[in-house]
Amino acid sequence: MSLYARILRTPGVAVIVLATLLGRMPIGISGLAILLYVREVTGSFAAAGVSTGALALGGALGAPLQGRLVDRRGVTMLLPLAAVHAAGLLAVWAAGAADAPLAVLAALSLLTGAAIPPLTSVLRSRWPYLLADRPELVAGAFALDSVLIEVIFVVGPLMTTVVVATVGPQYALIASAGCVVAGTLLLLRGLAGRAGPEPTGEQRRAFGLGALADPGLRTLVFASLPVGFALGSIEVALPAFSESEGSKALAGVLLAVWSGGSGLAGLAWGVGAARFSVLDAHLRFAWLLPLAIAPLALASSPLTMGVLALVAGLPIAPLIASRNQLVERVTPVGTATEAYTWPLTALVGGVSLGAAAAGALVEASSWTAAVLAATGVAAVGAAVVVTRRGTLMQPQAA
Repeated sequence: MSLYARILRTPGVAVIVLATLLGRMPIGISGLAILLYVREVTGSFAAAGVSTGALALGGALGAPLQGRLVDRRGVTMLLPLAAVHAAGLLAVWAAGAADAPLAVLAALSLLTGAAIPPLTSVLRSRWPYLLADRPELVAGAFALDSVLIEVIFVVGPLMTTVVVATVGPQYALIASAGCVVAGTLLLLRGLAGRAGPEPTGEQRRAFGLGALADPGLRTLVFASLPVGFALGSIEVALPAFSESEGSKALAGVLLAVWSGGSGLAGLAWGVGAARFSVLDAHLRFAWLLPLAIAPLALASSPLTMGVLALVAGLPIAPLIASRNQLVERVTPVGTATEAYTWPLTALVGGVSLGAAAAGALVEASSWTAAVLAATGVAAVGAAVVVTRRGTLMQPQAA
């Protein structure tokens, strides 16, 4: 852990990490909070699902646009975005209290998701600058960020559960709004006066493609979609397995074990990353993902599934961390924040597709069919990186 202590002891870094952890907490809160609140006010899980899906869709569609906005106008644009996101959460509360129709709740959720500030991309684009005097720590910083995402997905739902159980789901919306505004303000304070990727005026690349004008970035985007599909499929397959074993509560344990394996491997990768070629490591992790997922289909008991889920999680955080290092390598000048949003958008889109496909497969066949689908699609993602590895070997010209 001394590596991560060195990163956090770098002047100003601990405050910035804390700020992004707080500001990104809505990633783990808002979806569940809207789901539970809309379910309460409408009495319909279908309506709740539509609203939650609209929030996720808005986030996926809005992220690249927000990234481009920050690249062109600077990080000060984060605060207006945070304010709009917070206002949207409160508007969902007000609309629900006024018995607004589902169309209004869904529209507000869509706009709320589209305005969530790209704090993840801002942090990732700043690591080489924050650690400019300690470049040997950059790989560990990317790994630390991947682990922080896992923390958000664990702590956020727990916070939501506590708030909902004690005072009600509408207060979870308020808590999420407070987190994004407070975290953004703290981040802007931490970044004040610090160097970072700034606009250079070269903003009209390849007919408005922006960061996607770089073939290396397109490779990472194409490869992230199948990875997301695999993750979304497993998120459905594990609860389906649990139900087949007669214990719905088992799903939470298995998902936590799966995420735990990812987090532990991410920490380990950060320590050893400097000793490896990032591209070669990324290729290996890309192939390890389907190889680690496939054995899940052989699980015959909760215990064996727990062990296999732990193994299945191991490649995830290192794969994402090494991908983010490659994004930094191929990012065109003046598009740093936007560049980091595209693979994340593809990943989230893939998760949605994978969850939907896995649900259909479980209904039509069994949970093992969902695991096999995840394995096959993850292998396609690995093949994409291998066949297009040439686009990732050298930084592209700005």
